[in-house]
Amino acid sequence: MTEDRPELRASDADRERVAEHLRDALAEGRLDMEEFEERLEATYKARTYGELAPLTRDLPVAGVTAPAVSLHKDPAAEGSWAGRVVGGDGTSPWAVAVMSGFQRKGRWTVPKRFNCFAFWGGGEIDLREADFADREVEINCVAIMGGMQVIVPPGVEVVVRGIGVMGGFDHSEEGAPAEPGAPRVIVTGFAFWGGVGVERKLTKAEQLRQKEERRQERLDRREERRQLHAARREQRWEARDRRRHGQH
Repeated sequence: MTEDRPELRASDADRERVAEHLRDALAEGRLDMEEFEERLEATYKARTYGELAPLTRDLPVAGVTAPAVSLHKDPAAEGSWAGRVVGGDGTSPWAVAVMSGFQRKGRWTVPKRFNCFAFWGGGEIDLREADFADREVEINCVAIMGGMQVIVPPGVEVVVRGIGVMGGFDHSEEGAPAEPGAPRVIVTGFAFWGGVGVERKLTKAEQLRQKEERRQERLDRREERRQLHAARREQRWEARDRRRHGQH
């Protein structure tokens, strides 16, 4: 990137190189999701080299190897489900919402049993970025004239055992194939004039990655079409030149 001429206009390829650098930094843990999203948005809004340069100035260049850090975990488990079953007591064992609401989401550790209660209120228990205190955890939901939503990532086994009276528990996510080593989430409890939903969703990071992949695929198709049109124009010019030379 030309930092000595910051006023020069950046190209789509320049912006994509910066975006790729940011994605690598996110995967390596150098940026958190909030920083990544802010910088990525600024990348695609940037018009000059001067606007792009600060977005990666504090990140190492490609090929630089970070110093080894021992976390006392099995390296083979890094990034796998085994790395997310951490044991312990869990971050938060319960939650209550009375004519209000609660949320448990982001980086937290799900205990072996998480109890939650909602009366004229609602709650959200998001497990997509959570660690787990055990291979099998129980989410016990009691909803009285209220509702709760349990969000699990793909690959987790879900079992629903709740009882509903003039209410219900969502069983739609049961039976999905579990990934090796993934925890088992059992949803239990009681719903009276209320409901407990279970939803399977990707993390924001994965959603953003897939969005970027689709964007890159569109750019690649656009470039292929551009090259095809250019090749056809070149062929037409060559055919025209041959006809002209043949006439002479």
